[in-house]
Amino acid sequence: MGKIIAVTNQKGGVGKTTTSVNLAACLAYEGKKTLIIDCDPQGNATSGFGYDRDDYTLSVYDCLIDPEKTKDALIKTKYSNLYILPSSSDLSAAEIELALEENRELFLKKALSAIKSDFDFIIIDAPPALGMITINVMTACDSILIPIQCEYYALEGLSQLVGTVRKIKKSYNKNIEIEGVLGTMYDGRTNLSIQVLDEVKKYFPDLVYKSIIPRNVKLSEAPSFGEPIIKYDRASKGADAYVSLAKEVIRNNE
Repeated sequence: MGKIIAVTNQKGGVGKTTTSVNLAACLAYEGKKTLIIDCDPQGNATSGFGYDRDDYTLSVYDCLIDPEKTKDALIKTKYSNLYILPSSSDLSAAEIELALEENRELFLKKALSAIKSDFDFIIIDAPPALGMITINVMTACDSILIPIQCEYYALEGLSQLVGTVRKIKKSYNKNIEIEGVLGTMYDGRTNLSIQVLDEVKKYFPDLVYKSIIPRNVKLSEAPSFGEPIIKYDRASKGADAYVSLAKEVIRNNE
């Protein structure tokens, strides 16, 4: 049975989509059959693999409306072991449509039930806001991975996110856990990055990954070419960091 990990942080600009794309690509690179699901209406994870709306007919939205379409919506990427379930701007409408439905928090879980066993890992890029789609993501996943940028406002909203996880655990998904906390945009030359990471470790003493994602120009460039970092520049520090993270995630789930 596959492990479903949601990459989420209600605060934007923390490297959430960058982590979703590159963790999924690196898990596949390490030989794990991996699916990335783009649940953000902005579709940045989808474009991060070089797809635009004209390249597919079915999206996550269609799977939420009709779970039987999920297998047909999967796209085999050009990378070994890696599949994608793309996003759509229709997801914005789903926020309203799902609010009117009974058991509205279970739609994504139903959509994934038929395919979960087909993959070693399923990585979900969640929206950067607490709405009905995010609640669906947290109800469907086994754990959440929290990216935190090593900058001044790093811990802003973190207690709110932890509170949300507690509420989801109590009401919808008793098995949800925090998979790990990932430091992103790290600059070892500054005292601030070091101090922020130390604060995060105090908040999550046993959950902070040893792998740290550096501030890296190549990581910023790769999405504009529609490629994950290991394809765009395998020799970069960003690629090394995400390969290290993928290995750490695999070890933690053995």
